[in-house]
Amino acid sequence: MPAALASLAALGHESRLRAFRRLVEAGPEGMPVGELREALALPAATLSAHLNVLRSADLVTDQREGRVIRVRASFDRMNALLAYLTENCCAGSGACGPVSTCKPRKKGTSG
Repeated sequence: MPAALASLAALGHESRLRAFRRLVEAGPEGMPVGELREALALPAATLSAHLNVLRSADLVTDQREGRVIRVRASFDRMNALLAYLTENCCAGSGACGPVSTCKPRKKGTSG
């Protein structure tokens, strides 16, 4: 429950939710912070603060690539949150199917 609460709190702001959704859309390659900033039309300092909140909730990771910082959504954390939210769906009656998980593939891979 603590991890779910941290994730939900982090996603409970419009700009952070938009950032996270954009990173999910970008897939496992993620995107440079500058590109994300432009896509969201946020000032750099504002985006940095929002990314810090998402990072502290383990929803995003980043990696320095030379002069660029690439940020990625944590699909494992997202899937864990979805599983937590739906684990008792329909009170175990079987009326609903299991939650699907997002398993993105890197570009150029198959299967």
